[in-house]
Amino acid sequence: MEPSGRLPSINTIGAGAPFRWLGGAWRDLLKAPVPCLAYGLALAIFSSWLCYAVYVFNAAFWVLALTMGFVFVAPMLAMGLYEAGRLIEQGQKPTLGGMLFVRSAVRGDTAYLGLALLLIYFFWGRIAQIVYGLSTYRLYRTVEAFIGFAIGTPEGHNMLIVGTIIGGAIALFTYCLVVVSAPMLLDRRADVFSATVTSFRAVTTNFGPMILWAVLIVVLILAAAATGFLGLIVIFPWLGLASWRAYRDLVSDGAAG
Repeated sequence: MEPSGRLPSINTIGAGAPFRWLGGAWRDLLKAPVPCLAYGLALAIFSSWLCYAVYVFNAAFWVLALTMGFVFVAPMLAMGLYEAGRLIEQGQKPTLGGMLFVRSAVRGDTAYLGLALLLIYFFWGRIAQIVYGLSTYRLYRTVEAFIGFAIGTPEGHNMLIVGTIIGGAIALFTYCLVVVSAPMLLDRRADVFSATVTSFRAVTTNFGPMILWAVLIVVLILAAAATGFLGLIVIFPWLGLASWRAYRDLVSDGAAG
């Protein structure tokens, strides 16, 4: 565990760092394509099944809510990819079994972070329901009807604007909380408080590049969702490996003064 009161120092990165992380992660993916793509395939299958089940039960609103809320829980789902990035960095070959069960991530502080993200996700779901309920008195049970309401009526436009503003604020807070802390908890015996404080410091110290990194993550995840989540097979492992590189680039091995 990190020594008490001795947080790691934060490196200053350039504006092009997020693209460098993506480029390095692509090379990492090519070094271990089978386990990484299998990891992405498992997540793509689960995500597609979940949204299909919601669609079948005519809960159109939840298709959108689950898709947008994915960004809140994705960092914990990527633990196996952080482990793959760590092993590749050390010149080792990751295995699917080792990625599915990361022993260093099985501890209380990681569970606390996961619980916090789950609570934020549930909070987002309730907020989305409130915004939806205040926007219309009708219940749109099919995806087609819901999309027609959202993009074809003034009330739907207001719902999208308000939901985007509130959801964006929640997502930004979550991003600051977890962008560095999740891989840091795997890499070091840090407590959850030190890891989350370090994550916030990393974002505030490099605000411009980190906002760019957040935008790239959202764009790529939305692109994957637009393919019926099949794009997650490649995009999720790519982003997970890039997130490991981001952490290693941002957090110094030395303690802050």
